[in-house]
This record gives sequence, C-alpha cells and structure tokens, in this order.
Amino acid sequence: MSPGHHFTSATSRLTLFLWSFCVLCGASFAADSSKPNIVVIFADDLGYGDLGCYGSPTIRTPHLDQMAAEGLRFTDFYSAAEVCTPSRAALLTGRLPIRSGMCGARRVLFPNSKGGLPPAEITIAEALKEKGYATAQIGKWHLGIHPGSRPLDQGFDQSFGLPYSNDMDARTDLPKGSTGSPNPPLDGWNVALLRNGEIVEQPVNQTTLTRRYTEEAVKFITEKKNTPFFLYMPHTFPHVPLFASQDFKGKSRAGIYGDAVEELDWSVGQVLGALRREGIAENTLVFFSSDNGPWLIMGDQGGSAGLLKDGKGSTWEGGMRVPGIAWMPSRIKPGVTSQLANAMDVFPTALALAGASLPKDVVFDGVDLSPLLFESRPLPERPFFYYRGDQLFACRLGEWKAHFQTQTGYGGSKPERHEPELLFHLGRDPSEKRNVAAAHPEVLARIQEAVKAHQSKVIPGHPQLQ
Repeated sequence: MSPGHHFTSATSRLTLFLWSFCVLCGASFAADSSKPNIVVIFADDLGYGDLGCYGSPTIRTPHLDQMAAEGLRFTDFYSAAEVCTPSRAALLTGRLPIRSGMCGARRVLFPNSKGGLPPAEITIAEALKEKGYATAQIGKWHLGIHPGSRPLDQGFDQSFGLPYSNDMDARTDLPKGSTGSPNPPLDGWNVALLRNGEIVEQPVNQTTLTRRYTEEAVKFITEKKNTPFFLYMPHTFPHVPLFASQDFKGKSRAGIYGDAVEELDWSVGQVLGALRREGIAENTLVFFSSDNGPWLIMGDQGGSAGLLKDGKGSTWEGGMRVPGIAWMPSRIKPGVTSQLANAMDVFPTALALAGASLPKDVVFDGVDLSPLLFESRPLPERPFFYYRGDQLFACRLGEWKAHFQTQTGYGGSKPERHEPELLFHLGRDPSEKRNVAAAHPEVLARIQEAVKAHQSKVIPGHPQLQ
C-alpha cells in the first residue's frame, strides 16, 4: 500500500466519521455554503411608523424588533416607487420602473390590464437560478397575469398567493366604504388564491392568508435547506381590506390594522425561527421592507408614516421612505444606519452574495450593499430619484431633497410645479416643513446636474400599465 493510498483511506474514514457524527447530532449543512440563501419579506402599504422599532407606540412587533436588534436597521431606506406595481418591479429587477415600462398614469396593474413585467426583464429569481438556486414566490404578485409576466415565467420554480391586490375583483354591490371598513365583508371580493398559476380557492378566505403564506414559506425552507434558495415573500397585508386570523383579530390597540401588522410580525418570527431550527440562519440574508408608505386616506385602516409627510401615492417622504431591516446572524453587525439605500439595491446585493456577475448590457439603478452590511463601510454618495408614474418629481442627494413638483398621494389634487424647486434638509427637517431653497442655490445646482445626467441616459420602456 502506498503512502498516498493510506492517507486517502484515513481521510475517507475521518470524513465518514464526521458526517455520521453530524447526522446523529441532527445538524444540517448546505450543499454549497459559499452561496448564502436570500429571503425577501415585503409588506404591502406598511408605513414608516408602524413597527415598534420605528417608533409605533401601539402596534406590538416583537419579532421584527428583535430582527432589527440583531441586524442592521435602516433609517433612510426607500421603496423605488410610491405605489405597489412599480415598486415590486423595481425590487425584483434592480431597475427604476420607467426603464421596464412598469409605471404610468394608471399607476398599478388591474385585472383588465393588458401588460405586465416584460419577459426581457431579468429578475433576481432568474439570475439566481443560473447559480443553482431554488426559487419561490409566496404572497401577492401584482406584476402581471398574462404569459411571460407570471411568477413561473419570471424565474420562480414555484408560486403561491394572489395575482394582484386583495381589493380587486370586488363585488359590484359592495356598500360604499367597504374596502376601508374596520369590519369588511368576508365575501366582498372574488380574488383567487393560486398555486403555480392554478386556482386553489376562489374567493380566498382572506383571514387565512398570512398563516397560509407562512406555512408555505416554512415548508419551502425545510425542503430546500440543503441547497441555496431565494424566497420572495410579498405579503397581502396591511393593504385594505384588512383581515386577521382569530388568533390576532381584536388583539391590537391599533384596531384591525394593528391586528394585521401583528400577525405579519408573527409570520416573520416563524420564518426566522425556521431558519434557526434548520441550522441555516447564519448562511441566510433576510431583508424586510414595504412596497410603499401607508394609505392615509383609509384613516384608522391606513397606518402611519410617523413624522414623515404624506403617504402612499406621493413622493413626499411618507410615500416612499419605508422600514428596511437586514438580518444575517454572525455576518451583519447589529446596529442602525442612516446610509441612503433602497429596494433596488437588493438585486445587486443578492447576486454579489451568490458570486454572480450582474447581467451585461442592462442598466441597473441599485448598488451592492455588501460593504455596508458586512464591513460597516459607508456607501458612495449617489442621487435617489423619486418618480410618480413616469414623471420625475424629486431628487435626494446626501441630506438634501429637491422637489420639482409635488402632489398629495390621493384626493384628486393636480401636481404643483415648483420654480425654483423646493429644498429640504432631511437630517434637520425630515417632515419637509421648511423650504430652504433661497439660502442654498449651490445645493440646487448640484441636484439639477445630477438630474440632468440621469435623464440624459433614461430610455423609457414600453408602457405596461394600460
């Protein structure tokens, strides 16, 4: 027997022993630990002020608060749009919605819309599948119901959830105000629950949605624990009409809105618990955020933007600044950051973790957050552009934000153009109350240059929201 053969045999026996020991101890290990799992949990219409860790005095969110305490909480995190269809398109593609055509005067996709996320767009799911990831979409889609735009067409191996918002497919005889009622009729909407494009239940019992999404997510994590996976979990709530299961209904000081958010918090706890239980928490990046700000015209059923101005539908801070929490035990140092980041950054961050290069010949608007997340290094200064539909309304650069036009989120007002622009210092005035444009013409000039450079390179995609 040669020395080399003896070494190989000894190594094999040691490997077998270690493997047996791990199995007996119940340990699990990923097929490729160099490729972390990615989980994105996306709330619907959750406001900046609706979580305990963001200042809510009435809504209890212990699991999200713990996630924030163990991870990195962003104070200046943004959705990429002021309403849900464009913001979801931006999250999954890393691109401003104007580039894909997923924005416009109609604002979101409706059941009778002819368009959807173009097949040519590359989603996080598609990019990660090429690196061997299992992919699942669990929750509200709202990016198209036609061939080419559906979850299984856009890189997901499996899907479970609603095709669009839970207030669509409403009964024609619904009493006025039912959608925003604290006690909406359970049979008021005919929206279907789909599994891989096939109807599971119609109309879906909306009181069961958060629980069923959570069960599906935990099942996916358990089944895919030994392979890298991407789980995209866009929740239905707290979009109106609001429902909660019997375990949560009537339990929150904040009414049915609080009930729905507290059940959402429970769901996050179940997902994080499953990752811990399967021994893969330290190899999983979890990102929690919201698709836009709170729907304030819904009153008590509309949530809160905290000290920020306005809400869903507007390009004031309350419409697009949202909670943002990144969690990866042992990898992300716990803390709070005021670094400017947004949902489009998830795409390049996920690909960087997976060891994948960004697709060539595609313009991306997000950046890789890895230096900030894992090394606590500041990000380079960059402008952030606030679009309402296909119109640029505002731009932020550093602590400064200039509004070129403003319009309340909902309520029938027309856009008001500003010449000169409004200017606010968001560090000193996050509520955007004190226009300081006259005192800082040099700041406006810098922002105008950034906008000019941006607009010179934007090629709008074919409009999809028709």
